[in-house]
Amino acid sequence: MSTRLSFPFVTACSLLASAASVAFGADLAELRVSPTTVNLTTSHDRQGVVVQAVFTDGITRDVTATSNWAIAQDGVVRRDGNMLFPVTDGATELKVEFSGKTLSVPIKVERAAEVKPVSFKLDVMPVFMKAGCNTGSCHGAARGKDGFRLSLFGYDPDGDQHRITRELPGRRVDLAIPESSLLIEKAVGDVPHTGGKRYEKTSELNQLMVKWIASGTPQDPADIPTCTGLELYPPNAVLDGEGETQKVTVRATYSDGTDRDVTHLALFLTNNETSAAISPEGVVTAGARGEAFVMARFSTFTVGSQYIVLPKGLQYQEQPFEPANYVDQFVSAKLKKLRIHPSGQCTDEEFIRRIYIDLVGVLPTKDEYAGFMNDGDANKRAKKIEELLGRKEFTELWVSKWAEILMMRSSNEVSYKSIVLYYQWLSDQIANNVPLDKMVQNLLSSSGGTFKVPQTNFYQIERDRLKLAENVAQMFMGMRIQCAQCHNHPFDRWTQDDYYNFASFFSQVGRKAGEDSREQIIFNAGGGEVPHPVTGKNAVPHFLGGGKAEIKPGEDRRVILAKWLASPQNPYFAKNFANRVWQHFFGIGIVEEIDDVRISNPESNPELLEAMARKLTETNYDFKGLVRDICNSKTYQRSTQRNESNLTDERNFAHQTIRRIKAESMLDIISQVTNTKDKFRGLPRGARAVQIADGATSDYFLTTFGRATRETACSCEVKMEPTLSQALHLMNGDLVNAKMQQGGIVKSVIDQKLTPEQTIEQLYVTCLVRKPTDAEMNALKPLLAEGTDKNKGVEDIFWALLNCREFLFNH
Repeated sequence: MSTRLSFPFVTACSLLASAASVAFGADLAELRVSPTTVNLTTSHDRQGVVVQAVFTDGITRDVTATSNWAIAQDGVVRRDGNMLFPVTDGATELKVEFSGKTLSVPIKVERAAEVKPVSFKLDVMPVFMKAGCNTGSCHGAARGKDGFRLSLFGYDPDGDQHRITRELPGRRVDLAIPESSLLIEKAVGDVPHTGGKRYEKTSELNQLMVKWIASGTPQDPADIPTCTGLELYPPNAVLDGEGETQKVTVRATYSDGTDRDVTHLALFLTNNETSAAISPEGVVTAGARGEAFVMARFSTFTVGSQYIVLPKGLQYQEQPFEPANYVDQFVSAKLKKLRIHPSGQCTDEEFIRRIYIDLVGVLPTKDEYAGFMNDGDANKRAKKIEELLGRKEFTELWVSKWAEILMMRSSNEVSYKSIVLYYQWLSDQIANNVPLDKMVQNLLSSSGGTFKVPQTNFYQIERDRLKLAENVAQMFMGMRIQCAQCHNHPFDRWTQDDYYNFASFFSQVGRKAGEDSREQIIFNAGGGEVPHPVTGKNAVPHFLGGGKAEIKPGEDRRVILAKWLASPQNPYFAKNFANRVWQHFFGIGIVEEIDDVRISNPESNPELLEAMARKLTETNYDFKGLVRDICNSKTYQRSTQRNESNLTDERNFAHQTIRRIKAESMLDIISQVTNTKDKFRGLPRGARAVQIADGATSDYFLTTFGRATRETACSCEVKMEPTLSQALHLMNGDLVNAKMQQGGIVKSVIDQKLTPEQTIEQLYVTCLVRKPTDAEMNALKPLLAEGTDKNKGVEDIFWALLNCREFLFNH
């Protein structure tokens, strides 16, 4: 029967689709057909096609079954449901129509008569992954399971084939009767299996395994194509209510230029089963309201797609909103998808306290507060941001953050003098607004003495070349590649090969003693390799996520790496720093945790992160420019008060977040409002805690409030969670009480002979950067009434403000 459809039938389908559009309550805005091309190679190839309708209210629906399909030329392909199969070589096109919109998909068929043999690497290994056979809890464990071991997540396919076919000859595979092979019988449940039944006897997975054994378990040729990429279709979906479904299809591309549908072999995962579950066949089913990231894993690749689930028929009235800049545009677009209304803008009092803490790590003085509050200029917030960006405290705050990233800490290998000089070099870079790419390139390619060229201390703080590679990936690309040292990454694209190829950039770092016993000389040794633990061969420098590095004999590998890593050619560099900057101003990153970038830990707003990274690159990595964009956005200036629609939102920036102030800034603020000075090692009395160069220098307060020890590159070292120890230290410890006595604030306030109202207001402005409410004023005035001990009253109010939750948090 011909697949060409008659005009009357097409018209009828169109009318039905139009009626369905009306029933959906919104007009059809866009029709998407995935993939946009179909390439079929050899007789057993196939390609699933998914049709998705996007309506004007943002809702998407899977209309694959209800859309009208027509294939232009008979006899080239065969259609079965949403699947296309090759018939004969040639080219044609698929026309898909729904609700008056039409799309065409070109189809190309080659070598339709050629029968492609089952491949161990391309067909059998994916079965182990999909069935869960090579995970750490099964045969992928270090010692295997029940006497049978597979490489964890398939990092050693040659070893796996050897163990299957050469260990216990005649038992695991039976070439005479393939169905009787132990490998088959255990998987289908015909014999007892600790892991239970993995798939049905009639399943395609089992048929693949039987066919491979029946063909004699052949070794794949050395030039067999390798998987070079993976795509999951459709890329996004917004589902209207529980029970709505969306079929996905997965396509792999190969090194020989071919592609194929691997939906039946892909392992499907979701990071939110409650909102969007996905079946082994690739059908997403909507559940409770929320957001999920649906993933497909095949070969060494994991790809994902964002799925939003809304309550069925949710009524949403979009509110007028004028974005201040591109930050607001992308945040607003995401909130519209989620049907969330943002909170209103913060007050001037909230803004000035927030911006001072975030940009310079201190509170505004009484005069600064009064000047800002009395300024009638509509542009006063932007002016204040510009003013604070130019202050030295801004530089000091960000030097401190960079010192955490770079693990600046003295040790047996790194002298205190080296760390101080390293810190001063970093301060100069930030103060002079040196572009981030130039600073990082200078750092990674540095050679010389750790005193004369202080940035070389980067290679002295961590001397192990594998750890060095891990740190570079985590610091400058936001990636934790540590687990790829032993096996392929379970939830990302990084393989053992990637890990050791990247580590080989640091295999030729040389070190020798300088004239001063405390100084080391870092240089390019010109020799040294990193052996691969599985193959035993020397790893070859490859950029992480990029291609092979072209390095001439004797050339410093670090210089080549630095030029690529801190450049637009590396897509992860700008995104990493944009995400880190964003996290500083919101308490949560677009990727959270900020140095754990992977497919299975997706961005909450990928379009926003991409836009910030692009802006950072286009402006020659102008760090202050990015800070300016964020702080001037309405998103940053939102209130922390939530409304009914954003009450449970924690990832989409519909409101500002309440954030505990960092340990160093907290100590600086306490010293500021009590008018006291601190003394830290190597710094003059009165220096700020954020100026401490050495991570090994600390005190009880900083340790209690979670200051980073800088022993690892992990962002998790900074502890921002409030604890009972912190509260007890502030209330009962020596610090606050001693500083209140030393600073003489209580005496100074009393000496001014202010009225009770003026006294309370001054204390509130000093500590909380706001005036007291009427209720607060009425509650506190009796403490300063005529006949009371005013000294004790002022002291009690001051102490209470220094210990209140509002003082400890930025909001």
